[in-house]
Amino acid sequence: MGLLVLFALAGLAALVFLPLRAWLLAALDALAALGMWALPAYGLLYVLATVLFLPGSLVTMAGGFLFGPLWGTLVVSLASTVGVASAFLLGRTVARPWVLRLASKHRRFPALDRAVAASGFKIVLLTRLSPIFPFNLLNYAFGVTSVRFRHYVLASWLGMLPATFFFVSLGSTARDLAQIASGKAGGGSGSLPLLLIGALATFLVTLLLARIAAKALRGVTDER
Repeated sequence: MGLLVLFALAGLAALVFLPLRAWLLAALDALAALGMWALPAYGLLYVLATVLFLPGSLVTMAGGFLFGPLWGTLVVSLASTVGVASAFLLGRTVARPWVLRLASKHRRFPALDRAVAASGFKIVLLTRLSPIFPFNLLNYAFGVTSVRFRHYVLASWLGMLPATFFFVSLGSTARDLAQIASGKAGGGSGSLPLLLIGALATFLVTLLLARIAAKALRGVTDER
């Protein structure tokens, strides 16, 4: 639960520091200038970011900032699924020796590996809902387990949806707040409370799901 809060705060804090803030703003400007090609270009960048271990929360927030809650969620959901599937296949093939070395340093991985052998779909779903395991390493680590590829992809897609919607909403809210502050958005000051309430409600639902999943996952790995 605390990790999800930290991820959200870290994503917002990273926007105020250089050079990360400058790079992000430059990327947003470049994507916005692409017009109809902005969505596929962003999706490709998201896949690359996932494979290259870049912070997914920040990139996801950028999707909400660029495309809003609906299109942002759609493109991030598709791109993140392609990204984790790509990392899985790399971990199962050319990157397998490297992944095994990294996974062996994580104290919970042996229990996770045994749990996956018993119920792969359920474990993948729980780990995607919970921040117990490092997300980027997990994408590769599942490749060295016995989980079936189709189960991994489906469970990953479903499990990532709550956090995807939360971080996209956060990015979209940041854009709307900026527009309200500059006077470009309609609706007046009454829009601000609605935006904040919506962001808070989304956060609480995501936090609740993460807490439930973390508790269930700890129980499964402790048993194993």
